[in-house]
Amino acid sequence: MALEIVSLEHLPNSHKVYVALFRDVQNAAFLHQQLLARNPQFEYAFIDASVVVSRLQLLSAVFKATSTAVNGALRTPNVHSEIVCAMIHAQIADAYRRYGISPSTKDLIVVKVTFPGEDGAEPLTHDQIWEHLKTNVEGEALSITDDQISTTTDVPKVRKYYKLNGLKWLDDIKDEKVKQKEMESLVIGAMALRGV
Repeated sequence: MALEIVSLEHLPNSHKVYVALFRDVQNAAFLHQQLLARNPQFEYAFIDASVVVSRLQLLSAVFKATSTAVNGALRTPNVHSEIVCAMIHAQIADAYRRYGISPSTKDLIVVKVTFPGEDGAEPLTHDQIWEHLKTNVEGEALSITDDQISTTTDVPKVRKYYKLNGLKWLDDIKDEKVKQKEMESLVIGAMALRGV
């Protein structure tokens, strides 16, 4: 099963985080339309995987957004849209356009945060979420590891969006693993600074 439950420290036990990676998505336009229509069946954070460099970057955005939701300080309609905005913490429309799903998205990261409803309703289970994703996302589900993420990352796009162009010292690093870790640090630093 490619839907993973992730435990994040310092979040209430009532909040569960699920993540999945889909490659070669064939119906991104349909999924994008469901978000635009605010279809409650599709309340997920749909993130274009091309702008994600690592699992740590993704989970940093998830933690920040979920903490914001727990504290009642959302800037967006729900925790899932807040996750997309936490990828850079820029203007909301710009964050959706750059980091969220678009009709041309090929590789997709899906995040679902569940918690009991205000009316006491039980949250969706792992199996219910997975069944919905399997039915509605036409793509190959893969484990969400740094190795898998690296195959989807568009490095020039990441460097442009996070303003990492012109860093000669980064370009001069020959070891790809070291370069990836340095880029991850710079991206997470940019995410943190934009939120200040």
